[in-house]
Amino acid sequence: MRRPLRLALAAVLLGALAAAGCTSKPRGEAELPRLAFGAEPNADLTRPDILLDFPSGRGGLAGRTIRVGGLDDLVLARKEVVLTFDDGPVRGKTPAILDALDRHGVRATFLMVGQMARSYPDLVREVARRGHTIGTHTQSHPDLSGMAFDAAVAEIERGRASVDAALVPSGRKAAPFFRFPYLADTARLRRHLAMRGVVVVHPSVDSKDYFVSTPDQVRARTLAALERAGSGIVLFHDLHARTVAMLPDFLDDLAARGYRVVHLVPRSPAGGALVSAALSADE
Repeated sequence: MRRPLRLALAAVLLGALAAAGCTSKPRGEAELPRLAFGAEPNADLTRPDILLDFPSGRGGLAGRTIRVGGLDDLVLARKEVVLTFDDGPVRGKTPAILDALDRHGVRATFLMVGQMARSYPDLVREVARRGHTIGTHTQSHPDLSGMAFDAAVAEIERGRASVDAALVPSGRKAAPFFRFPYLADTARLRRHLAMRGVVVVHPSVDSKDYFVSTPDQVRARTLAALERAGSGIVLFHDLHARTVAMLPDFLDDLAARGYRVVHLVPRSPAGGALVSAALSADE
């Protein structure tokens, strides 16, 4: 994402997140934060390759569990997929995504924004209760690459503290997994995180569900990109209705094509890091 667009989106985001942090009441669709929302420049969303009709069919979709302690562990075989969801949790959206994942018996990684975790701590715990892995995505979703180093580190740490606070009643903490907002990093911040045992889970397939699209367009675009790559870590956002709507069919698409959804968990539970309840089934 080009820097001017990131900066414009960040300005919109700050106001949206500030509103989100002031209330825990459910809100309507028009009031939901649009954390990475924007119109795709020069996009032609009516192209035939965006409107492909993919076959459905549910099969065994759950794959292996990978214990991740560093970037070297994030190696996928062909037809392996990691599902990740940024920017939540959000009422009405995150629970529906959890239901779709449950129906297919697969687990995902949720990279949560601290202010959203503060607004909806019960949803943070629900994601954990359902066996998914929870990582972090800063406190307020700024472009860290444009911030002073100390301020960026503080933003990352506040985000993790907010997610951990939401998880306190469950006796868990967030996994040491992190994603940069707007995928905008710096070498210094990456080194800082690596020295502290934090793994940056960078996506290799971007659904672009933050662009104005229909559910079918998101579904087709993501599957086409995944087919080209052969495997990958897929970026979704659990605050868009279009993502919620397309996910069941997308999961059917994966099953029909012989993909397996891989679950990421920390290599070691030491330090109270969140390890999925599903992990015991793989031991």
